[in-house]
Amino acid sequence: MPKTSNISYPSEYLPIPLWDGYGLKPISPILRTQFTSGRSRQRRLYKSTPTEASVTWMFSDGEAQLFELWFRETVNDGVAWFNMPLRTPLGMSDYLCRFTDIYDGPTPTGGKYWQFTATLELWERPVLPAESLEFPDYIVNADIIDIAANREWPKS
Repeated sequence: MPKTSNISYPSEYLPIPLWDGYGLKPISPILRTQFTSGRSRQRRLYKSTPTEASVTWMFSDGEAQLFELWFRETVNDGVAWFNMPLRTPLGMSDYLCRFTDIYDGPTPTGGKYWQFTATLELWERPVLPAESLEFPDYIVNADIIDIAANREWPKS
């Protein structure tokens, strides 16, 4: 399966999910076997597992109409994989995802908005590549390095 799709969330017309209620839940790659002695054995069963994202959108009337039409027609009622910009600890990026089921909503909110909630399945858990472990200082201090580099390096 490719890590991208030819279908994209229409982010030029619809907002990205709200930060409130947003959360990522990785699917466990571990197989755990409980022994009668009370001890357990566990091992990594898979290296690549999906992550579930709880998302909430707030749409105007027109945005709600477009979202429901896009969901039904473009992603085949949530079955198809699509690219969507999401925020993770790695930053804002496009992720390959699909709906785990139909969304909840529309629920009227604030008098003129419609709230939709859903769970998305991200194809992969958003983590850095393994070779990044060679430079833990750069990972932990990335914000400081970014500020220093942009302040001290001459513009090209």
